[in-house]
Amino acid sequence: MSATNTVLNAHSPAGFREQWATRAVFLVAGLAMAAWAPLVPFAKARVGVEDGGLGLLLLCLGLGSILAMPITGILANRFGCRAVIVGGSLAVALVLPLLALVDTVPALAITLALFGASVGTVDVAVNIQAVMVEKDSGRNMMSGFHGLFSLGGILGAGGLSLLIGAGISPLLATVTISVMLVVLLVFAFSGLLPYGNHEGGKTPLFVVPKGIVIFIGILCFLVFLGEGAILDWSALFLIGTHLVDPSQAGFGYTMFAIAMTVGRLTGDWIVKTLGGMIVVVGGGLLSAAGFLLAVYAPSQPLAFAGFLLVGIGASNIVPVLFTAAGKQTRMPASLAIASITTLGYAGILAGPAAIGFVAQHWNLSTAFVLVAAGLIFVAVSWPFTARR
Repeated sequence: MSATNTVLNAHSPAGFREQWATRAVFLVAGLAMAAWAPLVPFAKARVGVEDGGLGLLLLCLGLGSILAMPITGILANRFGCRAVIVGGSLAVALVLPLLALVDTVPALAITLALFGASVGTVDVAVNIQAVMVEKDSGRNMMSGFHGLFSLGGILGAGGLSLLIGAGISPLLATVTISVMLVVLLVFAFSGLLPYGNHEGGKTPLFVVPKGIVIFIGILCFLVFLGEGAILDWSALFLIGTHLVDPSQAGFGYTMFAIAMTVGRLTGDWIVKTLGGMIVVVGGGLLSAAGFLLAVYAPSQPLAFAGFLLVGIGASNIVPVLFTAAGKQTRMPASLAIASITTLGYAGILAGPAAIGFVAQHWNLSTAFVLVAAGLIFVAVSWPFTARR
């Protein structure tokens, strides 16, 4: 056994300190990602682009994340989760205020790519830590960890909207969020794992999915596309379609994040009580109804309620899909989950650029109706897929 593997295998099992550190970093990731949502209208106005141009800019955010994710796995295995999480979190804290400052298209494109890369780095590294912490605990903790990500979404979108609504400039508001990120990082530091895996083995960076895994990945893509649509486009949609004040438009994502948080924190009980079939079918239909309500609502409160319905319906679909991917026999479970995760991230990161294309040629309402159609497809197709 090499000296490196000896060190990796000699670590002490993760305990309560590591569990709380993992929760804190999930909070950092959710807080940082969601803080971008209320900034979208301000950034769009500063650089003077139409919806199609904004969609291309948002693609830079997705490309930054997708490029950083496989590299993060290598860095975490070599330098440990602690080093990667600290570096990624500090990068997020530095880049976030720039999103409220840059005023040219090239500068915003570069800043979004850096923001996407740094958030993606933190996201992947903390999930690597979460897998090891959960394994050492001997308990199912993943839903709770991801619930903290959703809680971060509430604090990020809602908190930044409150600050801007109170008259604080977007720049000062983002600096405040960045300070919060650093404080959480300091709290978590001692519990971050100095290693990146238990055995020192290598895992594939990408696996081409096979058979039913491809279809499950497509369903994940459609669900994550809905999440990405709300993150990047809900504020502009509420302003343009329902004449919501820009300082309040970020609350659309906040409503969605609240519903997702509650759904995830109670998800294990919901799936056990209702069963995975009802969760996917009912959740897909409920999410689609939420998008349609947001589009056709005759009043602003009903439009916000639509995003709440989307969050309730979508919150537990992906966990059920991941469980199904783990049970299928066409591919090893770990490789199948890696594949559908990659496809899912493509939906949440690159999909919103396609929404921008639709909005440019038609409008955001049409784009949201198409997203609703995708969620209906998830609900209708799952009973046939689950039997295979």
